[in-house]
Amino acid sequence: MSRLLTVSDASWPARLAPGLFVLIWATGFVVARLVAPHADPLTFLAVRFGLTAIVLTGLALAVGARWPRGWRGWRDAMVAGILIQGLYLDAVFWAVHRGLPAGIAALVASLQPLLTAAVAGPLLGERVSGQRWLGIAVGLLGAGLVLAPKLGTSGGIPPEALGVCFCGTIAITLGTLWQKRTAAAVDLRTNAAVQFIGAVLLTLPLALLTERGAFDLSPPLLLGLAWAVLGLSVGGILILLGLIRRGAVAGVAALFYLVPPVSAAMAFGLFGETLAPLQLLGMVVAVAGVAIASRG
Repeated sequence: MSRLLTVSDASWPARLAPGLFVLIWATGFVVARLVAPHADPLTFLAVRFGLTAIVLTGLALAVGARWPRGWRGWRDAMVAGILIQGLYLDAVFWAVHRGLPAGIAALVASLQPLLTAAVAGPLLGERVSGQRWLGIAVGLLGAGLVLAPKLGTSGGIPPEALGVCFCGTIAITLGTLWQKRTAAAVDLRTNAAVQFIGAVLLTLPLALLTERGAFDLSPPLLLGLAWAVLGLSVGGILILLGLIRRGAVAGVAALFYLVPPVSAAMAFGLFGETLAPLQLLGMVVAVAGVAIASRG
């Protein structure tokens, strides 16, 4: 069993959590493709974050979950939300909207495990073993193989969009570390609700200042929004926060290497995008890298 989970967490839901997280997170690329013609990116994210905050707040109130005590608890959750939700997704959506190919955006995002491993030691005191570094490197190689055909056929890359996307990857890396450091004993339901409040406070003003507010309420948009709120933002984020709490952040971050391969498989099944032999090889390599890193 992966060391992402402790012995006390070795129930079957905990065993399924990493794989379920990868499947849910990978659908983000499907949602982005589905809603892109129907809404401005930051406007869509502002609505998504707002609805998610409402759903999570209602859930927390219904079960009597404990809310943060004092300003510090609210601040810590909002900072995590601004980094993990707001800055990361805002940057990726803005970069793709400005011409950065989605494949390159995914490749940039897959640098997160390397960034996490590099700073987890100095900031959290976590020791990143040589085996985990090997797994991270193998996972990066696998993700690169999956995306290689797209990289070879893409056009020019806008340097400002590439830079903003990389800044978003830095943001989610720092947010993951912040969450690990500040949220060891919080209720994840209320913590997630406050996170999305922070994301709204960042994204809504940006959307109002920079976009026309396009949002056409078509069936594809509403379907994508429903899944983005309930599947990605509620289900996916609660699983991610639980994994961060239970495991070393470098090992949790290694799971992100599986997202590009799984997304490619979904695109093949849903949109008929073909997978080259090199991409199939990359999937196998990425899975091997995660297995190595999880046991490091």
